[in-house]
Amino acid sequence: MASTPIDLDTLNEMLHDCPFHQVLGLNIESTDDATDTLVMRLHFDERISRAEGTGQHHGGVIASLIDIAGDFALIWQLGHGVPTINFRTDYLRPGINTDLIAHARVRKIGRTVSVCDIDVYSEEGKLLAIGRGTYATAAG
Repeated sequence: MASTPIDLDTLNEMLHDCPFHQVLGLNIESTDDATDTLVMRLHFDERISRAEGTGQHHGGVIASLIDIAGDFALIWQLGHGVPTINFRTDYLRPGINTDLIAHARVRKIGRTVSVCDIDVYSEEGKLLAIGRGTYATAAG
């Protein structure tokens, strides 16, 4: 782990530096050193839903949230960006007309490979999807 994790304001500046993240409407809400968990919110936007008028989130949007939340949980701890090696997403129920809230927990930081588990919830606290991301963590 980095000796001093990156602060919330700096993390959000890094997040908002990417146009794709801006389109998704992402924001990091909190980090918790005790549980190694980062909380990221994707604000509901009809323009990125599955089909106009349904309010149902597209699966690709949920998968993107899982990957990005895991990535930023590690950036928070390591102090540098990490490329994704692999990630999986299990969809449990649809997210309809709701913000998506990802809880990304750092499970292991290794010298070259690290792992995060990510749970995605509705605003009402219903578990919508779960994922696991594997990232290359060697700097440079």
